[in-house]
Amino acid sequence: MLDKLKALDDRYNEINERLVQPETINDSKLYSELMKEYSQLTPIIEVLRSCQRAAANQEEAEELLKTESDPDIRKMAEEQYQESKAEVSRLSEELRLLLLPKDPNDDKNVIIEIRAGAGGEEAALFANSLCRMYTMYAESKRWKTEILSINRTELGGIKEVSFTVSGSGAYSRLKYESGVHRVQRVPETESQGRIQTSTVTVAVLPEAEDVELYIDEKDLRIDVFRASGAGGQHINKTESAVRITHFPTGLVVECQDQRSQQQNREKAMLVLRSRLLELKQREQEAAIAGERRSQIGTGDRSERIRTYNFPDGRVSDHRIGLTLYKIDSIMNGSLDMLIDPLATKDQADRLAKQEGM
Repeated sequence: MLDKLKALDDRYNEINERLVQPETINDSKLYSELMKEYSQLTPIIEVLRSCQRAAANQEEAEELLKTESDPDIRKMAEEQYQESKAEVSRLSEELRLLLLPKDPNDDKNVIIEIRAGAGGEEAALFANSLCRMYTMYAESKRWKTEILSINRTELGGIKEVSFTVSGSGAYSRLKYESGVHRVQRVPETESQGRIQTSTVTVAVLPEAEDVELYIDEKDLRIDVFRASGAGGQHINKTESAVRITHFPTGLVVECQDQRSQQQNREKAMLVLRSRLLELKQREQEAAIAGERRSQIGTGDRSERIRTYNFPDGRVSDHRIGLTLYKIDSIMNGSLDMLIDPLATKDQADRLAKQEGM
């Protein structure tokens, strides 16, 4: 770890020097690339410098304990030694976590797809609630959201919806939301007060970049049709909605929420690229023989990851055994209380895996 930290410190100093050179300033692309790397290294170097200062204070206190006979000075030195030792231990652990290999998708924007599962209209209503929850969470992070496609029900539910979330660190936080979400509550139409259990699936896809995969136009069929709303009512009279079928995989993507056919086509291709990238990544993971994948972050849609129990006011995340009696806050977008412990568990699992190699 020390060799790696020294190499990063050297690189940080090198970038710092290059950023003030005229040839770098005049090259906008190079300057942007170096600034991005500089920003990524800064948190590591700041913790490293703090750790070095704490280690120096520990050594100074240790030297005083060896040479000083004055009881008051020895007492101060002992306090400094213990405080510095604890600080070195804490910062060393923080450095170990910062040096973990980063998920290459963490800085990407995401596409969230929500689909009502078992439970009919009640599942569709909960899908709408989850869509609202993620939108409010995105707003709290100052991320931008944009609906790509939505299929509403007559009672205000959502059969399925696809939308983008754009902003710094969007995937790094939202990737833990992929899976099956279960809701337990009494439907408004239930006269006997019986609790119904319904499910909704959530998929969080990192937005694919053009360079990551090639799509042959010959493998696509592109159909256009009139966009429609709940109950089959046409929301426009032109064929602006787009459906793209990818023959090799059988994937079908629709987009009808944009105003023009061209916009819908671009958004549909965006979703298709992200789904194909996810499929490619899944195939690569499956090909790694004998390697056990961590449950957190796999995005396997067959997993039941969380239960929302409205009568008890609780939300339980089954991956980490966490139960919170704050369902109202969570449904209003306060997701960090669930995502933070998931991220911590993910870090601990990856650290244990790295040390076990």
